Amino acid sequence: MPTDLEIARAATLKPIREIAEKAGIPDDALEPYGKFKAKVGLDFIGSVQDRPDGALVLVTGINPTPAGEGKTTTTVGLGDALNAIGVKTMIALREPSLGPCFGVKGGATGGGYAQVLPMEDINLHFTGDFHAITSANNLLATMVDNHLYWGNGLGLDARRVSWRRALDMNDRALRSVVSSLGGVANGFPREDGFDITVASEVMAVFCLARDLPDLQARLGRMIVGQTREGKAVTAADLKADGALAVLLRDAFAPNLVQTIEGSPALVHGGPFANIAHGCNSVMATRLGLKLADVVVTEAGFGADLGAEKFLDIKCRQAGLAPAACVVVATVRALKMHGGVAKADLGREDVTAVKRGVVNLARHVENVGKFGIPVVVGLNRFNSDTDAEVAAVQEAMRALGTEAILCTHWGDGARGATDLARAVKGMIDGGKAAFAPLYNEHVSLAGKIETIAREVYRAAAVAIPPPVAAKLRRFEEEGFRDLPVCIAKTQYSFSADPTALGAPTGHVLPVREVRLSAGAGFVVAVCGEIMTMPGLPRRPAAESIRLDAEGRIDGLF
Repeated sequence: MPTDLEIARAATLKPIREIAEKAGIPDDALEPYGKFKAKVGLDFIGSVQDRPDGALVLVTGINPTPAGEGKTTTTVGLGDALNAIGVKTMIALREPSLGPCFGVKGGATGGGYAQVLPMEDINLHFTGDFHAITSANNLLATMVDNHLYWGNGLGLDARRVSWRRALDMNDRALRSVVSSLGGVANGFPREDGFDITVASEVMAVFCLARDLPDLQARLGRMIVGQTREGKAVTAADLKADGALAVLLRDAFAPNLVQTIEGSPALVHGGPFANIAHGCNSVMATRLGLKLADVVVTEAGFGADLGAEKFLDIKCRQAGLAPAACVVVATVRALKMHGGVAKADLGREDVTAVKRGVVNLARHVENVGKFGIPVVVGLNRFNSDTDAEVAAVQEAMRALGTEAILCTHWGDGARGATDLARAVKGMIDGGKAAFAPLYNEHVSLAGKIETIAREVYRAAAVAIPPPVAAKLRRFEEEGFRDLPVCIAKTQYSFSADPTALGAPTGHVLPVREVRLSAGAGFVVAVCGEIMTMPGLPRRPAAESIRLDAEGRIDGLF
């Protein structure tokens, strides 16, 4: 069986100008990066804002397992299938981070015959957007230390600097460092640290901003630290907002690529959903809605993280209202949630499927709380048996929805046609009545408690007194109405990554809270989650190399 990379290499790509023409993007609006990828000019994006919006479809999934679920693959397959049945559709995805590509997760361009291309480019440096975001983040860090060095006119307390440096790699050694060592000429030594680029507030701002003026204004509101008296110091106070916006200007234009079957895809921005808000850029999503009848997009990790943040943060800020939602699952993953070891997944085990399907059921129920009709995309593997599939379908019928078998990995659009027809039916039915999970005027602690209770099914939230005091201070400073962004493990509804299935009665421990004033949300860091991941014992980087002809091998 060919690998994803081999399938991608064998595909015949169309010139990006043909894909743009199919999407309704004129030639003079393109800024090509080679033959097969381009940015869409901001002037053109501004010119189409008066057009009506198409329908927005969210693809999310169950809590991920080592068995794989195929959320991005399903997003691509569904988009291709909708185009195949005559619905003008665009796909909107996040850009992959280099950290997972060289770590444990691999790339994020789909798989099999449901991929966005050029796969190697997108998974690696692409159009340089992440480098621009990293540079902007670190320019601000540099300006913080430079301000301290040259007299500190703002009275910034070096002990209360909260702005961290960024790197788009998994590097645990940089989580906590001491900077400015080496003597007077190098500045004032202080505790510092790095986050992975996708966890930077610059990434969040980049993905939530509506236009360039909004981008620069949000960058200016980002808080870098406090004075001794507790007054916030912002990027605008440092006069850094203009320079940051300049670094991000070209990157801010969405990237246009294509699927194997020639569907236009916008791939832009990429915050993680376990430590950030997990959605592609508002710019790309809104552009797609102006050009297509349907936009299929995804949110990172399981619906407890990505979908909740997409709906409570991105949709709230951008004025979006999804018409339908697809929750992706596999029989293999459900068996893992039912207690089966990865080595034993090839054997039929209907009982384990029935135990594990509770994870899928909870995600379906949770999405329904937002007023969005839901269907399950059951991404089929060759080892799945009819009895195992029937167990999933029966459980979904009991919830008033259906689990539709999909084979788009091997069959492309043809393997997702039934799913496409079901999604089109939900859109045409007009039954969506989207509403966020909580009212914006609820206290910040109350918002965390609502998500913990309604989505994670926790019995309680543990917020230590110093953290609770910090939340109250945020409210006193005028940030009570912001949504909250939970940073926790993606592997479980709880903060314990080993608690699979659908745990209840657990306690959500809030370790710290951070104000992302530019992005417009408050981050609640729960459990042992890290904003700078580490590499696994055997990172994917060990298997990635160039072959004798200079081609990339081992990327997945």
